[in-house]
Amino acid sequence: MRRISVITLLVVAAFAVGGGLWAFWPGRNKVPVFLTTPVKRGDLVATISATGTVEPEAAVDIGAQVAGVIVAFGKDKDGKPVNWGSVVDAGTVLARIDDSLYGAAVKTAKAQLDQGKANVLASQANLLQQKANLLYATQNWERAEKLGPSDALAKSAYDQYQANYEVAKANLAAAEAAVEQTKAAVEQDQANLLTAQINLDYCTIKSPVKGVVIDRRVNIGQTVVSSLSAPSLFLIANDLSRIQVWVSVNEADVGNISAGQTVTFTVDAFPGRVFQGRVGQVRLNATMTQNVVTYTIEVDIDNSDGRLLPYLTANALFETGRRKGVLLLPNAALRWSPRSDQIAPDLRQSHVQASRGAHGSDEGGVHTVVWIEDGKFVRPIPVRLGLTDGTFTEVEGNGLREGLRAVIGEGTPEVQSAETAERNPFAPQIFRAQHSGQEQAQGNPEQRNPEQANPSSGTSR
Repeated sequence: MRRISVITLLVVAAFAVGGGLWAFWPGRNKVPVFLTTPVKRGDLVATISATGTVEPEAAVDIGAQVAGVIVAFGKDKDGKPVNWGSVVDAGTVLARIDDSLYGAAVKTAKAQLDQGKANVLASQANLLQQKANLLYATQNWERAEKLGPSDALAKSAYDQYQANYEVAKANLAAAEAAVEQTKAAVEQDQANLLTAQINLDYCTIKSPVKGVVIDRRVNIGQTVVSSLSAPSLFLIANDLSRIQVWVSVNEADVGNISAGQTVTFTVDAFPGRVFQGRVGQVRLNATMTQNVVTYTIEVDIDNSDGRLLPYLTANALFETGRRKGVLLLPNAALRWSPRSDQIAPDLRQSHVQASRGAHGSDEGGVHTVVWIEDGKFVRPIPVRLGLTDGTFTEVEGNGLREGLRAVIGEGTPEVQSAETAERNPFAPQIFRAQHSGQEQAQGNPEQRNPEQANPSSGTSR
């Protein structure tokens, strides 16, 4: 019994200590309060962020048509051997391949052509001789026909004249055919010579365009082998004063991009500098990677100063909309919904359903409810949503005006002030970014497609 009494006393003591701690606990009597933020007026820029690569507007891949050893490089406009970054004109020699075999092939083809021409002359002379033989045989045969087999002309002689005439006609036909054959052989020899000469010319690799060498893929002494596809030796950009950024955009965002749209981007090579361009075209050949469909967007850039280099990585922002002097609310205010006991008593019955975050859309846009602080309660204001940058959204509605405090959540009295609420991670500081178009242009990684950022399911306007 005594042991049981000790245990009972210990339990009672524990409850007493716990009750005392609870009675004096600092946050016990602190009722949660509304965290609010004021409706502000400012500028809004909606963008789509994506990553791309700086590419030459037009690049020519130059290969070798013949096999051989690279024996020398040509000279650029400065008289230096062709190398990366060399400026070349159309027709500038880029490299030379050993032409010993191809030069010998040209000489052989020329000799064959000369021989073929001589054969033509010989066949033409033979043709003339066969024509004379036919004339002589024809005259003898005509005399023999007049005499016929008789005492003046033996039968054997008569037959011989006739045979000579027929043989002379056949020889003439053969001679005419031989002339045509030798002429055809000459044409073939000329084609062989042309082929050999072309192959010899291919040993001198020339630039087909004026531009800048952005890649040299061979060295002196290296053997190039020409097979079904020509090996690539040089890559030349036609004009680096005009350059492009090829940006991969998700299929969910591509509908908000069109030709002529303003694009800003940055590159790591020039931190702090913002470049600007315009959408040239949306390529239709989409690619799929791990079930994600993306489209390539060509952005045209004026690179007159030559600062942008090919193949830099670009962080691009496509401007999909811009608003000035509109009412703005953080998206947190559009997502919050109260409990029924938090709604003003005279509005509970009529708005208990709407307070659950009800929203919809029609031809006028996407609609939702914003809850405004009203003493210890909140009251709803129906609003129509406009453009969004993923953090702030343009709003308008009857009764909505600048300075009203919209509820974004609940907290303790220590964070009741609007300033504290704006510093809270639940409501990021983004009004400053909204009011500065330049900061928007420099790129905010949190900016997204309006449809993705909109807290409603409809399309932002």
